[in-house]
Amino acid sequence: VQLQASGGGLVQVGASVRLSCVASGRTFSSTTMGWFRQAPGKKREFIAAIDWNPWNDDRTYYVDSVKGRFTVARDKAKNTMYLQMNRLKPEDTAVYYCAADLSVPDISTSLKLGVPYVPTNSKIPWGVGTLVTVSS
Repeated sequence: VQLQASGGGLVQVGASVRLSCVASGRTFSSTTMGWFRQAPGKKREFIAAIDWNPWNDDRTYYVDSVKGRFTVARDKAKNTMYLQMNRLKPEDTAVYYCAADLSVPDISTSLKLGVPYVPTNSKIPWGVGTLVTVSS
């Protein structure tokens, strides 16, 4: 099982970047996947997730700091998840990671309470991160 994030780089404030997360080793089409990021000197934080349902109407979840600027999507046929990041800010500078097998109830509760979502499943697959640097 492997997740590989890509698409990062050095961009200017206000620019857009699209990250990709390619999954291999098993199908991820029927699991909740998401994006996390870790800024220099800070803990890794959850930022977005996309749920799965059999009617192909995936539900998405975002923390307030990225809501309205970032969009998470997935192509199930390609076993790939995307993160479209618009209007980037210097505080978006971080290594971005993708993960799978996340908990929608825990995500929903965390967002409702305004507390960080920290996965409790120690076996969730994490991808190799990609660095996004936003220069002002």
